[in-house]
Amino acid sequence: MRMARRRFLALASAGAIALARPARARDYPARPVRILVGFAPGGTTDISARLAAQWLSVRLGQAFVVENRPGASSNIATEAMVTAAPDGYTLLMAGNPNAINTALFPHLAFDFVRDTTPIAGLMRVPNVMEVNPAFPATSIPEFIAYAKAHPGAINVTSAGTGTTAHLSGVLFAMLADVHMTHVPYRGSSAMLVDLVAGQVQAAFDNMPASIAFIRDRKLRALGVTTAARSPALPDVPAIGEYVPGYEASGWFGLVAPKGTPPDIVSRLNQAVNAGLGDPGLKARLADMGGTPLPGSPADFAALVAAETDKAARLVKFAGITPQ
Repeated sequence: MRMARRRFLALASAGAIALARPARARDYPARPVRILVGFAPGGTTDISARLAAQWLSVRLGQAFVVENRPGASSNIATEAMVTAAPDGYTLLMAGNPNAINTALFPHLAFDFVRDTTPIAGLMRVPNVMEVNPAFPATSIPEFIAYAKAHPGAINVTSAGTGTTAHLSGVLFAMLADVHMTHVPYRGSSAMLVDLVAGQVQAAFDNMPASIAFIRDRKLRALGVTTAARSPALPDVPAIGEYVPGYEASGWFGLVAPKGTPPDIVSRLNQAVNAGLGDPGLKARLADMGGTPLPGSPADFAALVAAETDKAARLVKFAGITPQ
């Protein structure tokens, strides 16, 4: 009788646990969720995270809070995410720097592809080649001519060594056969302040961070880095119109620590994709020059893997090392 009772209790306990698992998934999130950002406030990664957080907070009925942890080209924030509990309550707004860092920093304590769980893509954005309005060149051909006449004299800035903006400038220099001096910053915000003030002359930056300055004529856009012109700045040419073969773009999306439960990943993925189909959010992304990047977690994982391989080839070719 006792054995039968023990067996009954064991089966009942196992059943309760099995029933509790989907209940927990349905209840997620039960407390605020952190979205870590590896750069200072005001840059495109930060803007992307805040748009996603706002949508997810409304969609899932719980606060999604952006936490900026700048430094080491996003490695500080990434390591904090990788080592967090895989329970869906610590996420990272990832992007090109994470793919680039795999090649740029050979001794990281983590492997971005191996140690993360891709959740959903958010958007692709062009970078924009821009100059202070006082700079003498008003077009890409004029910029190239000036750079050839003054090798190394142009201070070209970016949001940091090894960022997608930096590599956009490296690719331009290689294909246009010009020499420029790279001046890295720790994020777009401080960089743009100095560019507007004329402390530096030119920059490659994510369009969402710069577009307001361009529209206010505080900066002059010379070209966008995508293969085609951007609807957000239709009068600005694609760099490839003057530099054959040139193409680069940024991407952003959410990742979680390895081992995050698939049901939580699916819930987040569905919520993000619902946002990317919402006319209001789509309009906000388009206004920044962004193109929605919907898809499954597997789609986003494939993009991350492909971008990591591409970045490794470019970093090796250019001989870029951490600053």
